[in-house]
Amino acid sequence: TTGGTGLAKRDITPDATLEVIEKEVSGISEIIRSESFKKTNRAILSRGVAGIRKESLIINLPGSPKGVRESLEIVLEVLPHGIEILKGQTTECGRNDDEIR
Repeated sequence: TTGGTGLAKRDITPDATLEVIEKEVSGISEIIRSESFKKTNRAILSRGVAGIRKESLIINLPGSPKGVRESLEIVLEVLPHGIEILKGQTTECGRNDDEIR
């Protein structure tokens, strides 16, 4: 999802996401906020969440194209592995790539 993650009254995306997800994946939203804070201190005002619904991963991203791009750059490397786990294609989660090889 994109947009609606701020503090304004109309920003309800995280609230709606929490209503539909089965499990929260807080590490995704935490790292997006943490890394984004290095570029703008306003990043801590984001209420974006991430979570799982069935075999889908839902991530709340900022509303601006630049914010979306920067956020995806932060998490893109690990998303394929997360999708593999959701689809039951792997169970390796607690090891890094060097340990698996």
